[in-house]
Amino acid sequence: MELASVEAPETGRTNLIGLSRAALAPHLLAAGVPEHQVKMRTQQIWHWMYFRGVQDFDAMSNISKDLRHLLSTHFSLARPEITSEQISTDGTRKWLMRFADGKEAETVFIPEDERGTLCVSSQVGCTLNCKFCHTGTQMLVRNLTPAEIVAQMMVARDALDEWLHCDRHLTNVVMMGMGEPLYNFDNVKAALQIVMDNEGLSLSRRRITLSTAGVVPMMARCGEEIGTNLAVSLHAVRDEVRDEIVPLNRKYPIAELLAACRAYPGASNARRITFEYVMLKGVNDSLADARELVRLIAGIPAKINLIPFNPWPGAPYECSEWTQIEAFAEIVNRAGYASPVRTPRGRDIMAACGQLKSESLRARKNPAPAGAA
Repeated sequence: MELASVEAPETGRTNLIGLSRAALAPHLLAAGVPEHQVKMRTQQIWHWMYFRGVQDFDAMSNISKDLRHLLSTHFSLARPEITSEQISTDGTRKWLMRFADGKEAETVFIPEDERGTLCVSSQVGCTLNCKFCHTGTQMLVRNLTPAEIVAQMMVARDALDEWLHCDRHLTNVVMMGMGEPLYNFDNVKAALQIVMDNEGLSLSRRRITLSTAGVVPMMARCGEEIGTNLAVSLHAVRDEVRDEIVPLNRKYPIAELLAACRAYPGASNARRITFEYVMLKGVNDSLADARELVRLIAGIPAKINLIPFNPWPGAPYECSEWTQIEAFAEIVNRAGYASPVRTPRGRDIMAACGQLKSESLRARKNPAPAGAA
């Protein structure tokens, strides 16, 4: 069996972070772990890596000293390097993480009273070029691997010191960081399976939300194979407007997107689809737009997140006036849909929705594939 390479180039050792049980076992066998022990050792190492969050094989106290030495010779438990950390006046924390090849992505933790949400990236850069999004001004560099996606949550737990605490503040994960998750489907699926594993990072699928700009052909698979909550970046109710601000709409227009939402596996009043709608002054915020939004989503178990536009340098839009946002929300509320206005968090450190960006550039030679675009 050919082993997937997750080698850390600076050490020559294979990083075990991001490996499933099925992928971990053959690595152990190839390193010299006796075949009759592989199943047991796989389970032990899995527990130490993902449930207890250890970063040193010597901490694996139920594994013999000789085997710990063998593991440390062949493998690592390396996290991405945190190249910068910023903390907002509202408590939001943003980490810029550098991966083994030097590419970087941002991850944001948003604390709220008794809980907190981690916003995780799926790509370095983005291919969608949504006009209101800062990430969209950065070309897609490459997809993130399962290891790099899982490691974002592990780094956050490290920073928050939450591995052995039952009362955790990191309670929710949203795949809403840099990139389009459904254009990196296989890697996102593999990562979230580790996150949702009861003996892994152990976060319920009901506490995970995957956000898509509307990659229609992948939405059914997302519901069937991942099964997390779904958020859809709608942002407009007319194709001519959405074509401009969410260029993916030219490929999958609103009617096709909403048909996929109606067919989304598992959607119900108990598991509503969230429609994200950024409020852009004079672009998509009229009361006629609000009424059309209600008409378009009729019959879909849904709630609407109204997002005040978060500015960034050179942004071509302005945020809607607060009175206009309130009037828009009132129309949606009267139609029976919850329409909370998302409170901007982390604006002062460019950590709010639509503000993430790194300085990574696409490699000139042998660029990584862009995914299933």
